[in-house]
Amino acid sequence: MQETFFTSKQAAEITGCTLRQLQYWREKGVVVPVIGETGTGRSIYYSKPNLMELAAMLYFLSMGLSFDIASTTLKTLRDKEPELFESGKGSRWMLLFEGHKRSLNLVVYDREQAIASLDEGKPVIPVWLDEIYQKLALKLGKS
Repeated sequence: MQETFFTSKQAAEITGCTLRQLQYWREKGVVVPVIGETGTGRSIYYSKPNLMELAAMLYFLSMGLSFDIASTTLKTLRDKEPELFESGKGSRWMLLFEGHKRSLNLVVYDREQAIASLDEGKPVIPVWLDEIYQKLALKLGKS
């Protein structure tokens, strides 16, 4: 089966990202298109997993994460689950605040751990890639 690729304009329309965000994230190496990563305009193409990465990055930023934390979270997800962005199924994670490190730690979602963290007054940020994937799949089905 032949893989489908998307232009920058199509990727922006499907994910809700701006063209400028795509360019900036490409330049910073956050989401690198599969074809023409150093090109411009029509020579750049994104794969479906790239679209998932773009949608996840946009989600992280919409949750109020800084660019650095959002891009680090995306990289950590790629490192922990290399094929995660292929399917997105069953992929529920959370960012927990670690007070002694003054940082966010990405862990597999655990309801009891999330509640305990909230009871301690620590933030819990859901990273539910399965939901992001479903929304993206709906948009791809309509395009």
